[in-house]
Amino acid sequence: MSDISDQEYDEEQEGGEEPEQDPEGEGGEGEEGEGEGEGEEKEEEEKEPENPLTEEIIGESLSLLCKTGNGLAHAYVKLDIHDKELTDISLLSSFIHLRYVDTSQNKIRDISPLNSLTHLLTLKCDRNLLTSARLDELPYIQTASFASNQITTTEGVNHPLLESLNLSFNEIVMVSGLEPSKLGRLHTLELRGNKLESTDGIYLPNLKNLFLGANTIKTLERSEERRVGKECRSRWSPYH
Repeated sequence: MSDISDQEYDEEQEGGEEPEQDPEGEGGEGEEGEGEGEGEEKEEEEKEPENPLTEEIIGESLSLLCKTGNGLAHAYVKLDIHDKELTDISLLSSFIHLRYVDTSQNKIRDISPLNSLTHLLTLKCDRNLLTSARLDELPYIQTASFASNQITTTEGVNHPLLESLNLSFNEIVMVSGLEPSKLGRLHTLELRGNKLESTDGIYLPNLKNLFLGANTIKTLERSEERRVGKECRSRWSPYH
């Protein structure tokens, strides 16, 4: 009798241990569910809310009243909308008389509305979310700055009167699309803090100031050295 009692006791003990594992399994599934919920909430937080440029913001940011091109009317020609967390500047396409525009420190990804600003002289688009500086050919622009974006290409910046171009601190691996015939007046090109390994693609006849610091330059193209001269070559040092 004692053996049978011991066996029954062991079975009862084993039977009593099994149910204790089920709550652990359920608890594990619950934790996974909570983890998925937290992940979805995080994704929602990371998505930037839309914040388009409005007429009210433009009205507060315009200055410098000048005559329009035909001399028959007046218009504000300067717009400073920097650091307003803007994501969309589509409204700017209607302000065709603007000459000086600063859109820096926003969250802009598309600058195509600026194609309508054919009187533009100076453009500053630093610290946005741009992946390209491409614009239609603007006939009068002289200074353009696109520093500290996510730009990967130098294509689409051929403006005939452009004198100074800043593309520093972007993601540019190779210079291409800078046409000497259209950039004959460009004397200053800033490409600091990119991912360049060569000066290939920089064939600009009147370039005097070339800044390439904080890249990984391994090759100076000989044809480029002959073209831009000693003054420009001295600025190829990685310490500039």
